[in-house]
Amino acid sequence: MTDVPIRRALLSVSDKTGLAVLGQALADRGVELVSTGGTAKALRNAGLAVKDVSELTGFPEMMDGRVKTLHPKVHGGLLAVRDNPEHAAAMAEHEIGAIDLVIVNLYPFESTVAKGADRETVIENIDIGGPSMVRSAAKNHAYVTIVTDPADYEGLLTELEATDGATTLGFRKLMAARAFAVTAAYDASISQWFASADQGDKFPELVSMSRVLAGSLRYGENPHQDAALYVPKGPHVRGLPQAEQVQGKELSYNNYNDANAALELVAEFRGQDPAVVIVKHANPCGVATGSSLLTAWEGALQCDSVSAFGGIVAVNQPLDGPTAEAICKIFTEVVVAPGADEEARAFFAKKKNLRLLLTEDLPDPRRAGQTLAIIAGGILVQDRDNGAIAFDDLKVVTKRAPTDSEMSDCLFAWTVARHVKSNAIVYAKDGVTAGIGAGQMNRRDSSRIAAMKAQEAAQTYGWAEPRTVGSAVASDAFFPFADGLLAAAEAGATAVIQPGGSIRDGEVIAAANDAGLAMVFTGMRHFRH
Repeated sequence: MTDVPIRRALLSVSDKTGLAVLGQALADRGVELVSTGGTAKALRNAGLAVKDVSELTGFPEMMDGRVKTLHPKVHGGLLAVRDNPEHAAAMAEHEIGAIDLVIVNLYPFESTVAKGADRETVIENIDIGGPSMVRSAAKNHAYVTIVTDPADYEGLLTELEATDGATTLGFRKLMAARAFAVTAAYDASISQWFASADQGDKFPELVSMSRVLAGSLRYGENPHQDAALYVPKGPHVRGLPQAEQVQGKELSYNNYNDANAALELVAEFRGQDPAVVIVKHANPCGVATGSSLLTAWEGALQCDSVSAFGGIVAVNQPLDGPTAEAICKIFTEVVVAPGADEEARAFFAKKKNLRLLLTEDLPDPRRAGQTLAIIAGGILVQDRDNGAIAFDDLKVVTKRAPTDSEMSDCLFAWTVARHVKSNAIVYAKDGVTAGIGAGQMNRRDSSRIAAMKAQEAAQTYGWAEPRTVGSAVASDAFFPFADGLLAAAEAGATAVIQPGGSIRDGEVIAAANDAGLAMVFTGMRHFRH
């Protein structure tokens, strides 16, 4: 069987978009329209002749519409193998007519949940008959065409036009594949709701996840790797995939990964003073707050201007012209911002390869959720690291308590450190990172690398001393030995913030006291691997 003429169509849709146009086009081709409830009403309102499913089955719709299409005369007409003599005989004996085309989209379960509906309403928006028809038609795609998305109506009509009212096997196979993906995603959404929202089970025994293709990417981390971008199906946090790309070439896999790291970090300063984040290879290489975005940009850049070349920039406020002009003075891959004025856009337009992404808003850094990591043979799932500390959570463990300015720098450095690959060391002074050490195998080396970057910055800008002098230093996890802390003291740090919890805390605290440092414990670790 190749081409199948469309003589009878069954339509039952929740989303009425394009329904009248489709119905008219089918009727114009002499296709018999069979429909249910609200769909039949909409078609009749468009002036079309429609046969009710109840007329087809000989049974009325009942139980508030819960039972209307679950009937042999519907599913027999969908599942019959047309050239099988036994099937044909059964159809004749029971007066089951063939159904050649099914137009079905499902009850709006996801949007019902997103609106915060009560449990009873959510349950009533679990479609039963719709998925059953979709699966029957898709299984029997050798003879039946299934369409589940109004976006495919135009393709269907084009197919009918090209084949004189029939569909090809290739088209039916494509639609069947999409149909099974729709029902799988639909069931996944329902199972997730039952497990999470209804039962409160964070890690159910069986997990189904649905994702929608947002687009293919040029390649993955390297040119020999294929890559694509998917977004969660249903309600989800807005981020880079939903941002407006004002200009620039297509984003790559690495662009998305790095830009997301920048977005997640700058979101920590949501609603606060102007802040700028510069990221390279998923690690911040400069972070600063200031009286203006331009001041913050200058501070962030000065932390490590070498690494900033070819980096990703994210800001927490709409971009202005002077800041955009300054950013354009170095090679920048991507700029992420909640918005940008016309002057800023004009400056960026001169850099045709620079991607400007406008997010409208920044994600909530304290939002709940889970993160996934694929390993050989499995998937690791964990809660998002949305933990936060406040001033009252800190425990002073040294003889000297931090001054107000040191405490402010401690909290700023701690905010940045949680977004730096472990082992992470961040020096900060006056709301500006002075040096960042990331991803080292031991904490002492991270301390030294961060201090070295601060020394290089001092030489580059002609400062009398590096910004680590008089700074606060944050460590994402405890100091297992005093060497990392002593390296920070040698760099000029006067205050330390760290989780604590090492069996050598006493040794580290004693070293801090001997060096005249003030140190606070957070009681919370922020590894980022």
